[in-house]
Amino acid sequence: MKLDSIQHVAVIGSGMIGASMAALFTGNGYRTTIYAINDKEAQRGQDRYDSCYQDLMAEGLVTEKQAKACNKLLSVTQTYDDIADADFVFECVFENKDVKFSVYREVEKHCRQFKAIASSSSAMSADDLAEGLTQKDKMVVAHPWNPPHLVPCVEVVKSKYTSNEALNTVVQFLESVHHKPAVMLKSAPGFIANRLQHAILRESVYMIESGICTARDIDSALMYSFMPRYTSIGFFEHQDNAGLDMVKSIDDYLFPDLCTAQKAQDLINQKVAEGNLGIKTGKGIYDWSGVDLAAFRKRASAPYFKFFDWDLPEE
Repeated sequence: MKLDSIQHVAVIGSGMIGASMAALFTGNGYRTTIYAINDKEAQRGQDRYDSCYQDLMAEGLVTEKQAKACNKLLSVTQTYDDIADADFVFECVFENKDVKFSVYREVEKHCRQFKAIASSSSAMSADDLAEGLTQKDKMVVAHPWNPPHLVPCVEVVKSKYTSNEALNTVVQFLESVHHKPAVMLKSAPGFIANRLQHAILRESVYMIESGICTARDIDSALMYSFMPRYTSIGFFEHQDNAGLDMVKSIDDYLFPDLCTAQKAQDLINQKVAEGNLGIKTGKGIYDWSGVDLAAFRKRASAPYFKFFDWDLPEE
C-alpha cells in the first residue's frame, strides 16, 4: 500500500536498474522522476522503462490502460531542480565513489526534504558511501537484483551513521511496493545473496576442474533438486525440517572435502583470458551461438512473475 509520507521519488540514473526501479515505483502509484545526465541517456531511460511495461503487458500482468496510467506518473529530467521536493532518493549510478559523491552533493544542495537516500551499489560499503554526505544518517545501501521491478529481494545495509528513522523509511517504502527487504545487521563484502551465490559457484567450478561432473550436470542438479524448494520455504526452515542432527553429521563428513579457493579459479581465469566472457561475447562456460537469447531472458524472468502483485493505478 502506498505510503502517504512519500509523495515524490527521485531515481538518479537512467540505466537498466534506474529505469526498472522507476517502473516498479510508478507501478505502485508513486510519482517518480528519473534524473539523466544528457538527452541521449534521458531517451534511453524512457525506452528502458517502456520495455519493462512491454514485457509485463506481453505476460498479461499489466493492461495497456494501466501502463499508460503508470507512465503519467513518470518524468525524466536533466536538472536537479525538478526533484527538489523528492521525499525519497534512489541512487543507481556507476560503481565509482567520486561519481556517487558528486550526486550526493547535488542532492543535498537541491533536495530540501528527502527522508533517505538509498544506493543500489552491489559492492561499496554503506560506511564509505555515507562519507559523501553531510546528512550521513540518511544513507542506506539498497541492493536490488535484476530485473529489479520483478525480483522482490532488496538487500538493505545500514552504515554506522544510519538513523533508525532512515532505515525504517527505506524498509517501509520497499515493502509498500511489494518487495522483500533483507536487512543486514552490519556490512560485509558481497552482502547476503552474492556470498551464497559465489559459494555455490566456487564449489561448482571445483567439481568441474576435478572431473566430478560437467557444467550442464551441475545446472541440472541445481534446477531439479533443491533450488525450486527455496521458492516456497526458507533455507533454514528446511534445515530444521531435515533435522539438525542429520545436518551436523553431513557437515562433519563433507566440509573437509569442499573447495577452499581464495580467488577466482583456473576455469574462470582461462575463459576471461581467452575473451570468452559469456553471452556478451558469444561463448563462456557454454557456446551461445545460435541460442534464442530473447527466449533465454524470458526464461530467466519467468520464476519471478508469480511474485507480481503491484497496486497498479488506473487511468
